[in-house]
Amino acid sequence: MKQIVHPILLVLALLVSGTVVAAGLDQAKRDGLIGERADGYLGLVQKPAPDDVVALVKTINNKRREQYRKIAKANALELEQVQARAGQKAIERTQTGGWILTDGGWKQK
Repeated sequence: MKQIVHPILLVLALLVSGTVVAAGLDQAKRDGLIGERADGYLGLVQKPAPDDVVALVKTINNKRREQYRKIAKANALELEQVQARAGQKAIERTQTGGWILTDGGWKQK
């Protein structure tokens, strides 16, 4: 017998999973494991990193890339332009003590 998932339960599950990802991201940033790069993506500050942190960075970067592509297409921009602007904004929003990748390597803001 095929089970049907109620739409409200599906939405709640997605919200909870998004919250878990956000919580994991915030904690990994506080722990100094990951930081923001100028190209709009997350990077691993410490290598090797735990597998769950690597997976988190990969998941978030894939979601960011998808969003950047949509923004670029909707605004007739090059993907690199959107990535650079997003990276600039992410670095600006990085809290004191957070890690950012500069030309000289990783540094704390």
